[in-house]
Amino acid sequence: MGIFEPFRAIGYTTGSVPFSVQRLGTETFVTVSVGKAFQIYNCAKLSLVLVGPQLPKKIRALASYRDYTFAAYGNDIAVFKRAHQVATWSSHNAKVNSLLLFGEHILSVDIEGNLFIWAFKGIDQNLSPVGHITLENNFSPSCIMHPDTYLNKVIIGSQEGPLQLWNISTKKKLYEFKGWKSSICSFVSSPALDVVAVGCADGKIHVHNIRYDEELVTFAHSTRGAVTALSFSTDGQPLLASGGSSGVISIWNLEKRRLQSVIRDAHDGSILSLHFFVNEPVLMSSSSDNSIKMWIFDTSDGDPRLLRFRSGHSAPPQCIRFYANGRHILSAGQDRAFRLFSVIQDQQSRELSQRHVSKRAKKMRMKEEEIKLKPVIAFDCAEIRERDWCNVVTCHMDTAQAYVWRLQNFVLGEHILKPRPENPSPVKACAISACGNFAILGTADGWIERFNLQSGMSRGSYVDTSARRSFAHDGEVVGIACDSTNTLMISAGYHGDIKVWNFKGRDVKSRWEVGCSVVKIVYNRLNGLLAVVADDLIIRLFDVVASRIVRKFEGHTDRVTDMCFSEDGKWLLSSSMDGSLRVWDVILARQIDALHVDVSITALSLSPNMDVLATAHVDQNGVYLWVNQSMFSGASKVDSYASGKEVVSVKLPSVSSTKGSQDEDFDEPIVDNPQSKDASAFTTRDLQIPDLVTLSLLPKSQWQSLINLDIIKERNKPIEPPKKPERAPFFLPSVPSLSGDILFKPSGSAEEEAKGDEVEDTRIKSGLAPSQFVQLLHSSAEMKNFSAFTDYIKSLSPSTLDMELRMLQIVDDDEQEPEKRPELFSIELLLDYFIHETSCRNNFDFVQAVIKVFLKIHGETIRCQSRLQDKARKLLDIQSKTWQKVENLFQSTSCVVAFLSNSRF
Repeated sequence: MGIFEPFRAIGYTTGSVPFSVQRLGTETFVTVSVGKAFQIYNCAKLSLVLVGPQLPKKIRALASYRDYTFAAYGNDIAVFKRAHQVATWSSHNAKVNSLLLFGEHILSVDIEGNLFIWAFKGIDQNLSPVGHITLENNFSPSCIMHPDTYLNKVIIGSQEGPLQLWNISTKKKLYEFKGWKSSICSFVSSPALDVVAVGCADGKIHVHNIRYDEELVTFAHSTRGAVTALSFSTDGQPLLASGGSSGVISIWNLEKRRLQSVIRDAHDGSILSLHFFVNEPVLMSSSSDNSIKMWIFDTSDGDPRLLRFRSGHSAPPQCIRFYANGRHILSAGQDRAFRLFSVIQDQQSRELSQRHVSKRAKKMRMKEEEIKLKPVIAFDCAEIRERDWCNVVTCHMDTAQAYVWRLQNFVLGEHILKPRPENPSPVKACAISACGNFAILGTADGWIERFNLQSGMSRGSYVDTSARRSFAHDGEVVGIACDSTNTLMISAGYHGDIKVWNFKGRDVKSRWEVGCSVVKIVYNRLNGLLAVVADDLIIRLFDVVASRIVRKFEGHTDRVTDMCFSEDGKWLLSSSMDGSLRVWDVILARQIDALHVDVSITALSLSPNMDVLATAHVDQNGVYLWVNQSMFSGASKVDSYASGKEVVSVKLPSVSSTKGSQDEDFDEPIVDNPQSKDASAFTTRDLQIPDLVTLSLLPKSQWQSLINLDIIKERNKPIEPPKKPERAPFFLPSVPSLSGDILFKPSGSAEEEAKGDEVEDTRIKSGLAPSQFVQLLHSSAEMKNFSAFTDYIKSLSPSTLDMELRMLQIVDDDEQEPEKRPELFSIELLLDYFIHETSCRNNFDFVQAVIKVFLKIHGETIRCQSRLQDKARKLLDIQSKTWQKVENLFQSTSCVVAFLSNSRF
């Protein structure tokens, strides 16, 4: 195990598979694929409600029915009930290309022309298909559809052009449509009987009557490409929506038989699916550009407008950086989008606005992509001034000006920073000062200029006058950094010259030569170290104050793509095109971990808390998160990572945060091995980290009130005597109960009520009517599983739980010896319960409070009974060992904190 382990991937909305829509009650849900997993969104707000587990291969087709989701991958079909896989259908010998929900059956078609019929009612018994149809050799199926009102019949389209009508009950071909000499890419049934719409690869849409095999109308896309998705409106408007491979959605009026409107910039990629909601003027579309959008037809001219959407990067991100104390990630991609991803809640992710791009593109009759700013190549941010003015500055590809952003409002700022406007040159590097007031820009011709972020005005340029130059560097400025006190500014030139400047005076303080071309620099403000990577693949650390090299790190075999320091400055992380990620210990001057991924890392960022690492990869549109295992293993285990220089191969994180654990039910108890021999026979939930304790997650006031209940009762005593309440209606007689719930007696005579009271008193006195507290305690001890008893007492109020414990007190009674009282057995079982819970370290805070109240009430009884004393001694031993572990854990944590705070270079 290395320092960083795969956690999950964020930024993925949908993949390259058509979605599946279903309606449950009043809500509509859409199931989409994201690579090897699937996600389910609630269409009301497009909020994510469920993420499926990771499959061995990419999903090729999806279908859904209520709680069931059917995902085809490779030659197999996985059946999920919510997020748990309940079956795998494996009868296909070729890749499954299509799935169709057909009543209580699923139809699957592979690329070799085999159609299988599966019954998903009673999946455990039906793991084999209930029917099989083999299509003709010269018929390559491309899509499948069920015409409305056609019993047991489906239409199958082919890549050759013809269509076939099959009866899946008799497994016979009923009819073959000649087609239009073009591959069938999509088709859909219309609200009118016997009418379907067929989309072809040549860009034409044929509205066809399948009963008479007659064509009603033909539409043709103005843009090139196949018709990949179709959908009919069902809210009374005669509309047909079609999507093509060019990303354009066309709306056709069936009554007027003409084009009604066109959404030209609907998506940046091919349209995968279209769906009109039932009896609603809302159209939902998905595309290969990693987005889902909903359009509503409520304008006066009938044109649709964007209602809501969810999207991620449609092209790989180039620069990423943690923001807001690690809760968000700023990401700039090749798709010209600047995004903010939430690590905690995916619904908070959004794209930063570039000021009415859609309106400007529509007015200028251009694509949105042409209106947007060019891809970001570098950016910097300062959280200290987020509420005052713009706090992010970005440099764009081949752009002679830098842009500022106001993250508080998620919009582009009002100022544009233009260094040296009389002789513009592309801006290549940027940095924001620690105070958040200044932005420093470096250009391709070696010019460095400082700007005020509040006003956007220039505050002087940095010129190296000692060498009689009019620029800061002879070549391109590769990187810029500022220290934490606005005393020094560091800049690096492409030719290997690194200069340290006085921040205010703008003169050169010191300089040194690397000896080869510099690729990237990273500065740590805490320790004053500058990491420089050059063309020779060697990472050098310079002490900026002393102006000398202090460390050299070698190991990468290809171009280094990115570097970052940890927040405390003790680690340096680097990534390379050789696919490796290496962690260097600055103090020990050695590599402490290295991992290799199949897809090279292009950008990385470590969170301020050092618990999560974010990476971006080649040809991957998402951001991948890795968890820092050393944060949970203690300081003594960090040295084990540095035992060798071997590079461990690791797979990329999946969309699901858990891998391999989706099939496990965390609600089921599993056997644990606590220290106590008596407690080893019981079961406990595996919901805790080894050697740590698990808290009850109850409000602090609940278990603290249990301890201080006497003080609370004394404080809450009424000042005045209680007033006599009004008499309850005569028809609602109630009786007292041990649980505190109100119980109503059935109507009867007074004599019967009196007899019932006498019988009830006799049962309580004789112990024949134990409370639910005692019943659950005895049943849990017999089953050797105290989970139900724990859940019950956690649900009780402090006063009720105190009363239940006091009900077990042994009152002096001459009729029966104390050793034979049933309360004594219940007290003994409570001691067994405390021994079990303490040894398992479950509900630690709550159990400690209950133990304190229990000993205060029954301490005298335990002192007088020898068999209870043995149980109490065992509880004391386990209690001491558990507290010793907790104290050792706190001591080790404090040692780590002291080591980190006292370390110096």
